[in-house]
Amino acid sequence: MESVQTTLWVVVLLVALAFMFDFMNGFHDAANSIATVVSTGVLKPGQAILFAAFFNVIAILVFQLSVAATVGKGIVQPGVVDTHVVFGALIGAITWNVITWYYGIPSSSSHALIGGIVGAVIAKSGAGTLVSGGIVKTVIFIFVSPLLGFVLGSLMMVAVAWLFRRTRPSKVDKWFRRLQLVSAGAYSLGHGGNDAQKTIGIIWMLLISTGYSAAGSAAPPTWVIVCCYGAIGLGTMFGGWRIVKTMGQRITKLKPVGGFCAETGGAITLFLATAMGIPVSTTHTITGAIVGVGSTQRASAVRWGVAGNIVWAWIFTIPASAFVAATAYWLSLQIF
Repeated sequence: MESVQTTLWVVVLLVALAFMFDFMNGFHDAANSIATVVSTGVLKPGQAILFAAFFNVIAILVFQLSVAATVGKGIVQPGVVDTHVVFGALIGAITWNVITWYYGIPSSSSHALIGGIVGAVIAKSGAGTLVSGGIVKTVIFIFVSPLLGFVLGSLMMVAVAWLFRRTRPSKVDKWFRRLQLVSAGAYSLGHGGNDAQKTIGIIWMLLISTGYSAAGSAAPPTWVIVCCYGAIGLGTMFGGWRIVKTMGQRITKLKPVGGFCAETGGAITLFLATAMGIPVSTTHTITGAIVGVGSTQRASAVRWGVAGNIVWAWIFTIPASAFVAATAYWLSLQIF
């Protein structure tokens, strides 16, 4: 653990950088919450981002800090983290987010952060100081979360098609335009609950390593929790329109009933993962659910080439952000 004499300005700078990542997380992943509700025409873009941001923030009242505990204490062995590791992790995650946002690729902010932590820690002390349990369950859910989203989204679509098989399409459309507000709200709630906690976790990790928070504390300071939920909500309000188009239209064309099924399947997945303390990708989850909904119509309804490109981005996220983080770690040794 670093001395409590660690220069205050370094800690303040890193906390500000963490809030920037949190803001970008909301900005980058806003598409996950609102792409379907915008593409189906249920809400206008301006309405949708305010709607999603509201549910991102009120997630603070719903979820326990299980994911924050995993990121803050369950990825790296105690005593390894210092300001240089946190700096490297955040730079690695932010850099990958900027690159994928620019090219409109819906990659995972969550896995970029995990990759950043892993890369910086390995650069400092090798892979032996990582906590295998936290890493393994995170990596497993890279595959589980989109698969579960796919299964739940497709099953719900099949169930709805059977239940409303004798109902006029216009009436079904009218009902699900309203129900999609419920599903979009639930997904945004899950997004805020899982993603804001990742930044809470890394700030908590920083405060413990620098002596500004007790190592045995059961929870991070309240100001950290409130600021992180607020930052992700603000990021969502600014939105990531490049990715909205990919998520809402390029993978498959959605109607309100499909948007409802995708969002509900994704929300259930996020709620389960957050309750288990697993930092999952909201991007992976909603993409799997959208593909599941599209595949129930016919295989050709899904643009598999677009989906395949997204999967490649998923595969490269952790190693790419880890590489940038390791480089940033070495550079930070020369800066402070």
